[in-house]
Amino acid sequence: QVQLVESGGGLVQAGGSLRLSCAASGRTFSSYTMAWFRQAPGKEREFVAVISLSGSSTNYADSVKGRFTISRDNAKNTVYLQMNSLKPEDTAVYYCAAGLVSVIVTRGYSYWGQGTQVTVSS
Repeated sequence: QVQLVESGGGLVQAGGSLRLSCAASGRTFSSYTMAWFRQAPGKEREFVAVISLSGSSTNYADSVKGRFTISRDNAKNTVYLQMNSLKPEDTAVYYCAAGLVSVIVTRGYSYWGQGTQVTVSS
């Protein structure tokens, strides 16, 4: 069982930056692939980024590539999402997720946080 708690969301102007954190409970954090997804009002939840167990491999959605960076600290049981050059279309609730495989679909992840709101004003 893994419990995930996101933090770091907020309101930022276009072009600004935010860093999201996701703290995980349990001693098996390093056994899970970690990912970030987001869901805008009226839209389906979509993949943002994923990171491998050791952090050596990452993958990003085309819409955030070059602007967002996912990282993890297994000693702190935490995964991060650094978001730079934010755009209004990045506005969404951001969720972290833990799973056993590195995939970009929601059904690949067994554990989810409650989400944190990110709002980017123009």
